Amino acid sequence: MRKIQVQGVHHITLTGADRQTSIDFWEGVLGMPFVFDQPNLDNPNEGHLYFDPGDGRLITVFTDENRTADPRRTPTEPGCVHHLAFNVSPASFHLAEEKLDARGIRHSGVRDRGFMNSLYFKDPMGLLIELAYYKFEPPTGCTHADVMIRAHRHRLESGDYNIQEKHLADAIEQLVLETQESLSEDRGPRHPY
Repeated sequence: MRKIQVQGVHHITLTGADRQTSIDFWEGVLGMPFVFDQPNLDNPNEGHLYFDPGDGRLITVFTDENRTADPRRTPTEPGCVHHLAFNVSPASFHLAEEKLDARGIRHSGVRDRGFMNSLYFKDPMGLLIELAYYKFEPPTGCTHADVMIRAHRHRLESGDYNIQEKHLADAIEQLVLETQESLSEDRGPRHPY
């Protein structure tokens, strides 16, 4: 049976409260430009706000002026969204705690995930939001996923519990050897240092 091959996330739509709460959080806290606004075409009683998370794709929010924000944690049962993770630069990440503290938004503090660093907090509707940045840059012409699958294989070969920086470094070296030509016949180290 043939697959339906996807090529990326088109957009994610969330159910929000009122319009201003959504604008204040998605643009005001997370800096996502508010780029489009129209009624929810399936429910004329709701608005449909569109925000750019930084890559030109969209996060959209259904709003209703009769709904109020409920900061209790959203459900995490099977089939529910556990959290949304957004990529930030290391420079922005290192200021995130201070900026969240200044707004009175409780957060997890920095969490080292081996291949990335993360910080968690909730949106006004109780959805867990993660800010993250990778600890590596993939070689030119490769993606983060290319590095991650190789790092995973190195992790398994080493018998390690989770991906560590050594696995990332080995994966990057392997990808460079495979994708970048060299005039040298022997690409191994020539010196013991």
